[in-house]
Amino acid sequence: MSAKNRDKYQRWRCHTIAFRMSPEESRQLDIAVKLSGLTKQDYVCNRCLERDVVVQGNPRVYKALKEQLAEVLAELRELATACEISPELLETINLITVTMKGMKGESV
Repeated sequence: MSAKNRDKYQRWRCHTIAFRMSPEESRQLDIAVKLSGLTKQDYVCNRCLERDVVVQGNPRVYKALKEQLAEVLAELRELATACEISPELLETINLITVTMKGMKGESV
């Protein structure tokens, strides 16, 4: 049995919450978590409780942004001929833009 842990606010986290997602939703959540720099648990808790997700710039977040931008660019190049852009891609682009502006200190 694992040791009981407290979070950074000294709260016991003893309840498990689980839900199902489609593969597309799961990928979108994973991208948002990477770009936030938070753990998946902290990200989901903040979003479910309608708290702000504040991204702290660090090398891990920068690397995630760089990798995600490379993927977006590759997908946009593929779509250049078909002229079809998925809503998930647009949401990812928007999330990257908001995060980058936040890291620069600009208002969103």
